[in-house]
Amino acid sequence: MKKIAILTSGGDAPGMNAAIRAIVRTAIEKGIEVMGVRRGYSGLINGEIFPMDRHSVSDIIQRGGTILRTARCEEFKTEEGRKKAANVLSVFGIDGLVVIGGDGSFTGARLLSKLGVSTVGIPGTIDNDLTYTEYTIGFDTALNTVLDAINKLRDTSTSHERVSIVEVMGRNCGDIALHAGIAGGAESIIVPEKEFDADELCKNILSGRLKGKMHNLILLAEGVGGADKLAKRVEEITGIETRATILGHIQRGGSPTAFDRVLASKLGYKAVDVLMEGKSSRVVGIRDGKVVDLDIDEALSMPRTFNEDLFEIAQILS
Repeated sequence: MKKIAILTSGGDAPGMNAAIRAIVRTAIEKGIEVMGVRRGYSGLINGEIFPMDRHSVSDIIQRGGTILRTARCEEFKTEEGRKKAANVLSVFGIDGLVVIGGDGSFTGARLLSKLGVSTVGIPGTIDNDLTYTEYTIGFDTALNTVLDAINKLRDTSTSHERVSIVEVMGRNCGDIALHAGIAGGAESIIVPEKEFDADELCKNILSGRLKGKMHNLILLAEGVGGADKLAKRVEEITGIETRATILGHIQRGGSPTAFDRVLASKLGYKAVDVLMEGKSSRVVGIRDGKVVDLDIDEALSMPRTFNEDLFEIAQILS
């Protein structure tokens, strides 16, 4: 392995820069040349490739987003587009490719490996929706961003004796809502993995008021439905002033937490090692607290699991 490239793809996540830094400095230390690819698979197809050195990744470990930028690419979804991408890598003399992103990005890496490109995937997504790894880069930072927001919303919700419904990211995975809801002391947590009854929610709110509870905090994952719609229904049924707050893309930004910086550094280091061992079509992650690598097909085929025990804890503590 003489030369590798790095790209970030899909939604950005805090800690991606820490992973880029780890890959570049580890590879250089081991005598490998490193190239950066701007704008994900789109940039790869268009040849937006440039050399990186230790200085290229100075002062980025604390920065959110990705210095390599990211973009969607419809052309890469075609066989012709992927062949073009593989040819570009060949022209630049690149032996291996590290892809930082989520399941869609990993699918791209898997397809490139079938064209003879050595690939390794690093999980970078705030949703924490890749079953093969316990944590994905960016999840912890997103949780802390949400927690900061709901702490502030609780203050004003208490002052006005309102119901506050906070919509967080998570189209198919409710991990952000679940973890942030527990950490923030939410009275109700609504996630895609569990059935939800709006009437039962209203009943619980009214029951709480009879016991002297003067405010309610509800965490809602975006995949369940809109917070605005739910807020309107709750207010109509209960007669209690209800406000919806949609946090949106603020959850993607910000300086990564120490946890995400360390996780990204460990996974970046491991990705280089995997390529040096001559492996391809692999992903790296955390399992039982240890850094591991496994086949990308195996990783992507693992069914999504929901932490039922943690949800039960949330129900009891609410």
